[in-house]
Amino acid sequence: MSRWLLIASLFIGAGAYAQTGAQDYVGRYDVYGGFAYLGSSNPTLTLAQRGFHLQAGVRPRRWLSTGFDYSVTEGHASLGPAALKTSLQQTLGAQLQGLVLEGAIPPTYALVVPFSSVTQTFAAGPQLDWHHFHKATLFIRPSIGAIHEAATLHPLDPVATAIANQLAPGGTKSDWTAFYGFGGGATIRVTDHFGIRAQADYVHNYLFSDILRDGRNVIRLSIGPAFQFGPNVK
Repeated sequence: MSRWLLIASLFIGAGAYAQTGAQDYVGRYDVYGGFAYLGSSNPTLTLAQRGFHLQAGVRPRRWLSTGFDYSVTEGHASLGPAALKTSLQQTLGAQLQGLVLEGAIPPTYALVVPFSSVTQTFAAGPQLDWHHFHKATLFIRPSIGAIHEAATLHPLDPVATAIANQLAPGGTKSDWTAFYGFGGGATIRVTDHFGIRAQADYVHNYLFSDILRDGRNVIRLSIGPAFQFGPNVK
């Protein structure tokens, strides 16, 4: 909840701080780098990650930017049978029942496999900028690109280790997929060339579709310094 309050307060602050009147200088080039929080979830799996967000763009028009967007984040969560595809749940259920009958595990055994994950996002495309306020620039954009995630399993017992090796031989599993959604935010101008940017993106993806039951909804929150330079875009 605190992260939502932080972003909301920044946007409200931008509106309160802004003064009506077009900005005299809008630089041709724009670069941003800051802290990123990536939260992804579905009904059976929640993953929180933190890392770095980078953007670089060029403005062919005052109201239009186009460029590249990259983020890398890392976090930890746990994987249980409920998150897996139905066919895998049935296979694992039969294996665990067999171990119970053999006396290898108790009937109360619960399979949980912790994992660590590194996620990278790659996007490129347009952004619509609004320079109506003297001290703040507002923007919106489509969020369309590709996402790569590498998950390393950390089983805690021999049974979980054997099952983890079935899901991810070698202990690590990675995947690529496309994502789609939308985003936006605000840059509070400290000087003509420097500002503080807060932004959010909401997208959907379906990583590891060969083993996971559901896709995930993802929110990325980011805040940090932004720089604009180059000729003034008239």
